[in-house]
Amino acid sequence: MPDSFSARWTGFLFLAVTSIGWAVNYAAIKILLREWPPLFSRGVAGVAAAIILAGVAVALGESLRIPRRAIVPLLFAAFTNVFAWMSFSTMALNYLAVSEAILLVYTMPIWATLFSWPILGERPHLRDIAALLLGLSGLIVLLSAHGIALGPDKLIGVALALASAVLFALGGVMMKSPLPVAPTALVAWQVGLGCSPMVLLGLLFEHPHLGAITANGWTVLIYMAVGPMGICYLTWFAALRRLPAATAAIGTLAVPIISVIAAAILLGEPLGIREALAMALTLAGVALELQKPKSPMPEVE
Repeated sequence: MPDSFSARWTGFLFLAVTSIGWAVNYAAIKILLREWPPLFSRGVAGVAAAIILAGVAVALGESLRIPRRAIVPLLFAAFTNVFAWMSFSTMALNYLAVSEAILLVYTMPIWATLFSWPILGERPHLRDIAALLLGLSGLIVLLSAHGIALGPDKLIGVALALASAVLFALGGVMMKSPLPVAPTALVAWQVGLGCSPMVLLGLLFEHPHLGAITANGWTVLIYMAVGPMGICYLTWFAALRRLPAATAAIGTLAVPIISVIAAAILLGEPLGIREALAMALTLAGVALELQKPKSPMPEVE
């Protein structure tokens, strides 16, 4: 019993580190976007993180070899779980406040429920419908300050954030069977394969000024690579080894809350009754959906 109790609390500690690291990352990205464009900045941090994670995987004795049958599923997972998730959500921050972007992207469990019906034959139940209505109510409250006619920039941001959530959810449903690759090595491959195209696209279309980054920008970039994309993935897997997957998934609902608070402190973004009500409604819907036993969603950040 003492060992089990200790492992559980250690799991919660790892989960707390993961949630805080991932949450602060959204404000950090917003700061970095002042100096570098979204695709290039997120891609560089991701490639650096992939190299770090690959080194950790080798140190842990994990093989980096990918079985031939896993190559196509791995590429699909890298696109939905990393490229679409990270690039679209980062670009959305050019148009949205952190509170708006984070709540939109964290609706992915609700969209996964909608995809599960036609793809897996899992018909939604009353719980699923209630979760969807709660989530949508939160988003309506969040965007209500802008009236019925959202501006073009705001609409672009909403579309990018929702595309990030929807594609991530689609990847989670389509990739129901785990890939035959060790966990840390798998994350290294997914992050590397998903972020490398961001660097290339950034160089081709964003034309970043490499010398524009300041000491603050370098600090944020290093934090992104080492913290949210490196250490936090390791603590996430450590938490999953000690806690039920559903408990860990619900625990990550702290990420949007901490993100909004961090954005208010670091960026001066608004934090009032509207934001609090929107978070309560949206996260209630997500929490309700996550309580239903199902295959865990892919790891997120």
